[in-house]
Amino acid sequence: MNKALFFFIFIITCGWLHGCMQSPKQVETILVKTGIDVLEARGFDILRGKKIGLITNPTGVNVDLKSTIDILNESSVVDLVALYGPEHGVRGNFSAGDHIDSETDAKTGLPVFSLYGKNRKPSQEMLQGVEVLVYDIQDIGVRSYTYISTMGLVMEAAAEAGIKFVVLDRPNPLGGLKVEGPLVTDGYFSFVSAFAIPYVYGLTPGELATFLNQERLLTDSVKCDLEVVSMENWKRSMTFVETGLPWVPPSPHIPKANSSAYYAMAGIIGELDPCMIGVGYTLPFEVFALPWIDADRLLEEMENLSLPGVRFRPIHFKPTYMKNKGKEYHGVQVYFTDFLEAPLTEIQFRFLEIAYQLRPDSSVLEINNYRFDMLDKVIGNADIRETFVKAYKFEDIQEQWQGDVEGFKVRSKPYHLYR
Repeated sequence: MNKALFFFIFIITCGWLHGCMQSPKQVETILVKTGIDVLEARGFDILRGKKIGLITNPTGVNVDLKSTIDILNESSVVDLVALYGPEHGVRGNFSAGDHIDSETDAKTGLPVFSLYGKNRKPSQEMLQGVEVLVYDIQDIGVRSYTYISTMGLVMEAAAEAGIKFVVLDRPNPLGGLKVEGPLVTDGYFSFVSAFAIPYVYGLTPGELATFLNQERLLTDSVKCDLEVVSMENWKRSMTFVETGLPWVPPSPHIPKANSSAYYAMAGIIGELDPCMIGVGYTLPFEVFALPWIDADRLLEEMENLSLPGVRFRPIHFKPTYMKNKGKEYHGVQVYFTDFLEAPLTEIQFRFLEIAYQLRPDSSVLEINNYRFDMLDKVIGNADIRETFVKAYKFEDIQEQWQGDVEGFKVRSKPYHLYR
């Protein structure tokens, strides 16, 4: 065989092998168009000539990372007159729980009305002169994350004022198939559990808004004039990475697209001690750790559970902020091999179960019993906590935890906008 032919065959073979080693997801990039991209391509048809109020934060961007604020403010056919900021603020410059005052936006000169301060629901005065309210925020698909609570309150205000409410839809980063956890029960509705939906609810913001509106789950069963600008090319089975979209952190402790899965996995027990789940360190929601636990024993027991979609490694760290700054913690870091397969919300209860087995004299729940009110609100009831602490066995609460899931899937399916 001559050298030229050998070289040609070698190149072709290498190219074929390279193609074989790539997964279909690597070869084909699927680019989802979010609501703002679709609306922009349509020439802002439903907003033309209207005075617009925009509820958004740094996640409200198009595919080129241009802010929805700037897109609407620069449009010659849209009159953007007011901004409304959720928790963390319109520009994302506030920490979790910070009281936010209304102000003037430095870049646009527009009034910014805070929805996480004196008012969580816009007053009629705050809506004066507004003809259409537009909502554009990337959510994470978990009930206790407060943006959907804000969305619901704005929907109520829109209904009361006779103002149209438009949702520029975005992906659920947990996909549209995963549903976990109980519905909220009477007496436990709060800003971290505003609606009778599971903890992981499997809907996009637009689908959830439609569900709340049509099922009359807003206060006093009000119903607003709702329109959803749907995405293009999004599928329920998609992870966020598969969308081809850039990830903008919706809050400081959700820095990556898969942080949403970690939040679902650990956020509930983070109400007891945020440092225990890595908040205060560089791995928010990605660890389970305690000052007194044996990391290697914990690793062994967590691995013995054979939970699908996750692996663990031992970790030792000191939080760099929060109340336990500088205190040494020991535990495991969690790695998802497939978070769509992982029983996300169960994992944190399994950790509490094993931690109790290893040190029954140091129950995380008993030490932090002053946090029970907040814990119960995030869970959606007190029964699950009260049942769990009797023996610290997840099996004892498993039926309560998952008992509402199938019913919710059936009830919410008519409001799916995507397959």
